[in-house]
Amino acid sequence: MNATAPVRRLTVLYDAECSLCAFVRDWLLRQPQLVPLELVPAASEEARRRFPGLDHGATLDEITVVGDAGQVYRGPAAWIVTLWALREHRPLAHRLSTPSGARLAKGAVLAAAKWRGAQWNQGPRGGAQWGGPVYRRADGWAYDPSAGWTYSAPGCADGTCAPR
Repeated sequence: MNATAPVRRLTVLYDAECSLCAFVRDWLLRQPQLVPLELVPAASEEARRRFPGLDHGATLDEITVVGDAGQVYRGPAAWIVTLWALREHRPLAHRLSTPSGARLAKGAVLAAAKWRGAQWNQGPRGGAQWGGPVYRRADGWAYDPSAGWTYSAPGCADGTCAPR
């Protein structure tokens, strides 16, 4: 990665099974962009193909943004660089990149994480909300409140994967 390379395009990896993440994705797509944003579901086949060196499990837990020269931003820095790409929000991104602004950005990221956790833990009957009674992730893990976590390798559900 060239640390001095200009950023001409950003790819935002987001959890496609999170209602807040999907809302933010839709909002981002409606915003005028100074730097083009591509929104790709985290841990998807496309994300794995485009960014084989990333920890794709971690991209499901925390927003990750990848620049066209290989820059990787996570957490508050990812939110700030995403706002920086938007015409109407670049001044806010500059304010958030200061030490005091960074604390505010971190607080916003933590609040979003807490909200996501509440959605997971506080379904209408106290169970998981995402995906109904069963929560499935693109990385192959699924959670069923009655059975717990199970793993099925992505793309192997029909038994066509080559043995390792």
